[in-house]
Amino acid sequence: MKVRIAREDLLTALQRVQGVVEKRNTMPILANILLEAKPEGLDVIATDLEIGMRGLYKAVVEDSGSVTFSARKLFEILKEVRDPEVEMTVSDTSWVTIRSGRSEFRVVGLPSQDYPALPAIERDGLIPLPASGLLELIRKTLFAVSDHDTRYVLNGLFIAVMPKGSGRAMIRLVGTDGHRLALAEDEISADKGKLPLEETQVIIPKKAGNEIRRLLEEDDSEPLIGFTKNMVIFRKSGLVLTSRVMEGNFPDYQKVVPKESSKKLIVAREDLEGALRRVSLLSKDKSYAVKITIEPDRMFLFSSNPDMGEANEEIPAKFKGEGFSTGFNAKYLLDVLSVIGAESLSLQMENPLSPCLIQEQGNPKFKAVVMPVKV
Repeated sequence: MKVRIAREDLLTALQRVQGVVEKRNTMPILANILLEAKPEGLDVIATDLEIGMRGLYKAVVEDSGSVTFSARKLFEILKEVRDPEVEMTVSDTSWVTIRSGRSEFRVVGLPSQDYPALPAIERDGLIPLPASGLLELIRKTLFAVSDHDTRYVLNGLFIAVMPKGSGRAMIRLVGTDGHRLALAEDEISADKGKLPLEETQVIIPKKAGNEIRRLLEEDDSEPLIGFTKNMVIFRKSGLVLTSRVMEGNFPDYQKVVPKESSKKLIVAREDLEGALRRVSLLSKDKSYAVKITIEPDRMFLFSSNPDMGEANEEIPAKFKGEGFSTGFNAKYLLDVLSVIGAESLSLQMENPLSPCLIQEQGNPKFKAVVMPVKV
């Protein structure tokens, strides 16, 4: 195998797969990437057995072939060399020689046949989606997905596609860790035959959601997404990402989301976000507990820490009715506020112990729920 490729193109390929490459040494070869040189260019492939990514990059291929070697080491080499072109030659014993300008590196590789195969996929059945719309849905829900919950399905992002007829469907994403929940949905349209005939529901790992978000952030080219019984497929700009779906039943999130209440408080996002950041500086480290007192046309935020002191702040808010006090994990509220773009938002709760429904003003397609805490 012998191939020449632009350093920037290969560096981009390596940056894309860094999040996929397995960093725990369960199988040493999973810390590697697979390079396949063929007449069309250079295929760069990575997998951790759960998520796989394949991208084809323009290259001059003098000798076809394939090899697998350390993704991290190649990435470190590419960051340091400065010549615009990189040449890679692979020997019969899988040693990889990398040349760039006056620099030369010899890196040990492994035979490509030892690398796990990615699942074969078809282009048919993939749904075209607006890149900015899908990115917004992921951004508004992924933060609420748990990282290491013992309830396995809470470590995944729930995706549902619900046909509405006439080439239209609703796509809904839900993330929750049991303490907070985020739901975002949007209507999509496509040509006849491109949307599923029945409602499709899958749970994808949080890691897959993060990788899809990173790819969407690169540019505005339209992605395609599809689902099989045990896999989700994401295709964009010559890149294909596949992920196993998670088994299990997602919680009945519809029961968790409270109905709109007459007890509605409206507040400016910047005011609430700033006050929460300041007051939480003196909250207890692990709980981030902040007491919130709501009164007509204003709200008070208070925190205390026996070892540090206390903080309080008053901000204006629109509220009518009998006031009450409750408590929240400030970090959970700040996570919600970080994905809200509107200038004002509403907080609704029936009583101090009930879940709090948070919505952007004028946007019924996004809902966040945060459970109160004792303060």
